[in-house]
Order: sequence, then C-alpha cells, then structure tokens
Amino acid sequence: MRLTYETWGRRAEDGSNAVLVLHALTGDSHVAGPAGPGHPTPGWWDALVGPGRALDTDRWFVVAPNVLGGCQGSTGPSSPGPDGTPWGSLFPYLSVRDQVTAEAALADVLGIDRWAAVIGGSMGGMRALEWAVSRPERTGSLLVLAAPAAASADQIAWGSVQIGAIRSDPGWRGGDYHGAPPGEGPHRGLGQARRIAHITYRSAPELDSRFGGEAQPGEEPAHGGRYRVESYLDHHADKLVRRFDAGSYVTLTEAMNGHDVGRGRGGIARALARAELPALVAGVESDRLYPLTQQERLAALLPGADAAHTIASPYGHDGFLIETEQVGALVRELLPQPRTARTPVPSPTSP
Repeated sequence: MRLTYETWGRRAEDGSNAVLVLHALTGDSHVAGPAGPGHPTPGWWDALVGPGRALDTDRWFVVAPNVLGGCQGSTGPSSPGPDGTPWGSLFPYLSVRDQVTAEAALADVLGIDRWAAVIGGSMGGMRALEWAVSRPERTGSLLVLAAPAAASADQIAWGSVQIGAIRSDPGWRGGDYHGAPPGEGPHRGLGQARRIAHITYRSAPELDSRFGGEAQPGEEPAHGGRYRVESYLDHHADKLVRRFDAGSYVTLTEAMNGHDVGRGRGGIARALARAELPALVAGVESDRLYPLTQQERLAALLPGADAAHTIASPYGHDGFLIETEQVGALVRELLPQPRTARTPVPSPTSP
C-alpha cells in the first residue's frame, strides 16, 4: 500500500500541532499551492493554508493525504498489482473505514499520536467523522463540512447512476482497460458520470441565473447544438477525464455509497456518542446533494458539537470549497492558538 501526501509548516517536536485535511471525491493531496509537475490543478483550498491564513503554517503542521483508492499517487485501481500490471478489476472494495485505517498508518509513520484537528468536506467529511468515531483518542477536534453520518438512499442513487454510466461504456472492459490504446478507455462514461455529479454539486437557482435556457453562442439546440448549461457540463467533464481514473471514480463512489458510521456499532446515535471531543459541523444552505438537515442531525448527536453552522452560498454543495472566508472562520473557531512556540523538527519523508 502506498499513500501520497503533502505537508505544509513544521511539525512540533511532540507532534501536537498536526492538522489532518481530507479531500473530496475528485480532490487530491494538493490542498495549497500552484499547479505544476505532479499537480495538474492549483490547490483546492489554497486560500486557507499558509502563513497568516486560517490554517496558519507558521503554527500548524498541515497534512493532506491522497485517499487510498485514488489516482494521484496513492494505491488505486490504476496502480501496479502483485503481478506488476494495473490492479483494474482485481482492486478490492474499499470502505471509508479502510481509508481511515490507511490514514492512521500514515499518522504512525509521521509520529503523530493525536491530531490537533481533523478537517474534511463531502467525502473528506465522511472520513473525518470516521476518525472521530473510530479513533476519538487520536482526534483532538473535528470539523465536518457538507457530509452526513450515513449516505441516504437519494445519495446512493446519484452515486449508483454515475457508476453505471462508467460501467456501461464499452471502453470499461470490466475494469481492465488500463492497457487500452489512447482514446479507447472509458472516458465517455467517466465524462457522463462527472456531468451527473456536477448537477448535484450546484444549486438549481445558480444554474438558472447563470445559464437559463439560452443556447451556447454559435449553436442551435433545435439543430444538434447545445444549450449553455450543456457546454458548462461538457467543460467540467472534459477537465476531469484528463486528470482522473475511471476505476478510482468507481472505487471512491462505492465507498461513499457505503458510508454509515453506525453500521455494526449499534446505530448512528450510539456510534456518534463515542466522539467525545470538540466538534463543529457545517452545511451549505443551498446544498441539494447533502442537505443542511443532515448536518443538523449530525451536530445534534455529536457530544462536543453545538448547533450546525450554515454556510451562506448560492453555489450548492460546492459552497464548502468556494466560500473560503466562511470556512476559514470555522477553522479559526475550532483551532486554539498555541500559547507557546514549539521547536520544529523536519517532517519524515513519504513512506
């Protein structure tokens, strides 16, 4: 097993200033910084990480792993398997709990017995919550953004049709497509999955205000052309297929569909009662994929949380990525300011 990760700041000698940041479905370990070699896109929370920012790297040692099952350096379906060829269809099913077990092994390598905070949104919020429930003694505090205690039938349905779009692509080849010639993999299915997902990531009023029913300039829908909103979805599909593996998309979506912190633990309420630690829960007011009611329920059941916070945004689920000032305020509320400076030590190299 391999986990790729990035760090910012310097680890305190006792590891007590370490903060774990967990990405969403198609995110990666590159939370902050410009695009460059190995980083096809700029940092997805760049405004939050750095000197003087909410995750002040003069004070905090920020760690962001690429999730197990992903395709940005960590072991996933496109990685070499035991025989040296890509895992493909032989890659095992992963749960959110499996992914957190891998992240706990990373913490051991880094010499971090207890995170000062675990922070995540969407799929990252699921993993953050699993940290708090399964390893409360290693989770100093918790920030969950736009994520539920368990996937609902509606969310599983949306995820399942995306998986179906990928698997119905002839280029899928049962998951063993990694040796296919260029252009013959399941890029059409992956693009369609991204289109479906992106609709759920944004709010209906926002899409309507931006695009309405207007045709894409120079195109006529009545004669095979596209509407502006179709062009928008095509753009996001094209971006994703250039940087993401379809097998990882299926693996991670299956893990999200199976998310339920109460499974095998006596139910959600009993499971969340284990997380006796300071916690903040926030949702986006316009989120139609993970509606605010789910975060309100989650906050009510977490012993260390007050009422759920609301992120005001017209952008739907993506608001937790876009509204960085509001998210930054939550991070500052969660994290105490160190009273004394700690002696920094070099961080270990990647395992």
